Amino acid sequence: MNPHQNQRLIPLNLKSLRTRFALRFLKALKKINHQEKIHNKINYKGNGNIVMMTHHKFHKIKVAADASMAAAVGPKRAWSRAVLSRIRLSWWRRGLLRRENSIIVARKQRRGAVRQQGGQTQELRRLVPGGEEMDMQKLLDETAHYIKCLTTQVNVMRSIVNYCSTPVN
Repeated sequence: MNPHQNQRLIPLNLKSLRTRFALRFLKALKKINHQEKIHNKINYKGNGNIVMMTHHKFHKIKVAADASMAAAVGPKRAWSRAVLSRIRLSWWRRGLLRRENSIIVARKQRRGAVRQQGGQTQELRRLVPGGEEMDMQKLLDETAHYIKCLTTQVNVMRSIVNYCSTPVN
């Protein structure tokens, strides 16, 4: 019997951003958990590097949260398109060219260029996914929406943690 079966079900508003994100994120967490179980069965080593495993899982959860939020928002926002594009590009690089020197050099050059330009506007462009190509009005609009979505993301993740850590009587 499920320990949470006695709790009342709350009707979901499938049109709300919070619900769409939560459902996608929980599905992604379930997939990550399943993959980790398979990976641990195949590659179990008693002296594995726990820090590396924890960092790897943290990264997977972070990407899952970002992808879930971007997918919940849909393609109507530039930042969500940029997040999904960045994730797809990282998958492609991982599969084909992940550690090639030219990619590493290009990343360092881009970071250096952003630092040289400086200023609060450039910093904001760097923080908002896809912000590099936007004019100021669009950048501010996307920033406001992105902050709203990040706040929703944090609140849903807190709710999940609270739900999972609450003792069942």
